[in-house]
Amino acid sequence: MLAHSSLLLLLCLARLPTPLSALPFEQRGFWDFAMDSDVGGMMSMMKDEEEGSAIEELPPPDLPSCPFGCQCQRRVVQCSDLGLTEVPKGIPADTKLLDLQNNRITELKENDFKGLGNLYALSLVNNKISKVHPKAFVPLKHMQKLYFSRNLLTGVPKNLPSSLVELRIHENRIKKVHEGAFSELGSMNCIEMGGNPIQNSGFEPGAFKGLKLNYLRISEAQLTGVPKDLPDSLHELHLDHNQIQAIELEDLSRYKHLYRLGLGFNHIRMIENGSLAFVPRLRELHLENNRLTAIPKGLPDMKYLQVVYLHSNSISKVGVDDFCPRGFGMKRSFYNGISLYSNPVNYWEVQPAAFRCVSDRLAIQFGNYKK
Repeated sequence: MLAHSSLLLLLCLARLPTPLSALPFEQRGFWDFAMDSDVGGMMSMMKDEEEGSAIEELPPPDLPSCPFGCQCQRRVVQCSDLGLTEVPKGIPADTKLLDLQNNRITELKENDFKGLGNLYALSLVNNKISKVHPKAFVPLKHMQKLYFSRNLLTGVPKNLPSSLVELRIHENRIKKVHEGAFSELGSMNCIEMGGNPIQNSGFEPGAFKGLKLNYLRISEAQLTGVPKDLPDSLHELHLDHNQIQAIELEDLSRYKHLYRLGLGFNHIRMIENGSLAFVPRLRELHLENNRLTAIPKGLPDMKYLQVVYLHSNSISKVGVDDFCPRGFGMKRSFYNGISLYSNPVNYWEVQPAAFRCVSDRLAIQFGNYKK
């Protein structure tokens, strides 16, 4: 029953690209917390015993219990893919990571996590949870990561631990985010809530009040515009795969700290002049698979912009000043990626000077247009 491989969970690391690189958002696994500080001492004792040290026939230590069918090792308890219908009993009190993904759990009860005050990360991915007791998470005073994706939640769970840093609740059934849904979560850094059938009206005023997020993703939802009153601390905002029609002047006015903006796979036909001036630190802009007919205005004035995705639109012309500012010394970072393929642009008609502030000719992608 212990044949499952170790779970690799993903960190939300809103890593900011350096001036010379603008790589896509990356996440890394976390296992440092699972390294037992006593491992070195244990290895030393084993070596002494092999060499005939004075330690003889020590009684076996009292090992913590492990729920039936689960695997417990180094404060990691893995109970995934067991067909569980509820949170198992007997989870060791020193557990740091609890993996309950890919089961059939339907409800979280008040005492399911009682005594697990040391828990750092909890994975409930791919269950059938639709009901969470308001006090279910109260014992988890030090939990930082909660993975709740692919369940049947209709709202954000109440009374989340104030220590929470990362929350992933994508692919649920959330249609409404109430005012104060994330209250008392001053340490929260990352929220992933894409894949929910939520519309712009689903965010009540004050829904994100008090949050100091770096990363927010509301992709694959039913948004028709950029939601209002998102945290102004954001470094990354991903709204791809929605139904956004246009970017209006006030839509980005709060987000002067943005480094990466994802608006691909929408229905955007228009970006109002001056909109991009509100995000002067932007380094990566995704507008692929939209309905733009021209290069957005304001790109030459964005001193740090390095990557622009504009492929699969209806752009038919590229002007000599669409990307680069006039004169010298105005743009601090050269482009290292401009995608324009799958647009009705005759690339042989584009003047080479249009890309005078691009680091390398291979960074420009043209062609492959099909009517």
